[in-house]
Amino acid sequence: MMQEIHGIKYSQPKVVLLQETGIGVAEMAARTCYDSFEGSQNPTMQQLTNKMPDEEMCDAINTIEDSNLLNDLAWTHFHHSILEHANLSYLIRGTSRGVLQEHARHRIQAISVRSTRYTMSSILNAFVASQQALHSKEFFISKILSFDMFVTNDEEYNKIEIGAMYDKLAYQAKKVENFEEIAIAKSSLSLLEHYANNAEELFYALEAGKKKRNVGDAFKHIITDNVKVDMVITFNLRSLKNYFTLRNSGSAYFQIQWLAQEMMRVTPKKYLDLIIKQK
Repeated sequence: MMQEIHGIKYSQPKVVLLQETGIGVAEMAARTCYDSFEGSQNPTMQQLTNKMPDEEMCDAINTIEDSNLLNDLAWTHFHHSILEHANLSYLIRGTSRGVLQEHARHRIQAISVRSTRYTMSSILNAFVASQQALHSKEFFISKILSFDMFVTNDEEYNKIEIGAMYDKLAYQAKKVENFEEIAIAKSSLSLLEHYANNAEELFYALEAGKKKRNVGDAFKHIITDNVKVDMVITFNLRSLKNYFTLRNSGSAYFQIQWLAQEMMRVTPKKYLDLIIKQK
């Protein structure tokens, strides 16, 4: 799905809800605070006044779909700490490094992100191979365009981005004597001589060889906030409320608005009812 902003087309992120803990434990936490198990509309919860739950009861608690108490606490008494007992995890693909910076401002979340240090081998393979091409910069741009690595979906704009990446790498290659040793796997160094003056074959040979890991300390600087990232994030429900309130706002960065909206789309209603005011 594409959207145009200020004359540039952008791809929008994809989101899948990986897991949810349910709202039953959150209700149990609230009823523990008020010692009000008998007042629940959920039969299993009513049994917990003087009884420890067994495995079957725990399973039943985790299937609770509605809680009058949680709704009352969330919207009448604003007792939101009990929402911290519900957690949701999302897989996000195709958002940007710019959004990642925005996410870092939300303190209470677990976040695991695609590492640039460990996933730049194809970019570096393309640059090393390009040095064997007659028109090295054009070769590099062509290869990187095929990677679909930017949230912007404008070929001419992306060529500018990739050209800047090439210029940075070319500058660094002149400054560092052992550039190839840093950029590609040790087992692939012999390919440079074998495929001399044949950029296309060298690129595919490098791609077929061992991937060089942990190169980002030398090369992280070449990419921009426009590069796509994938991540898995986990929010407790209270933090998710804060995230949706701030990031689905018209004043938020447009790319994180898109992400928040897609996350809301895949979030089950039983959670949204507790954190999003229905119009």
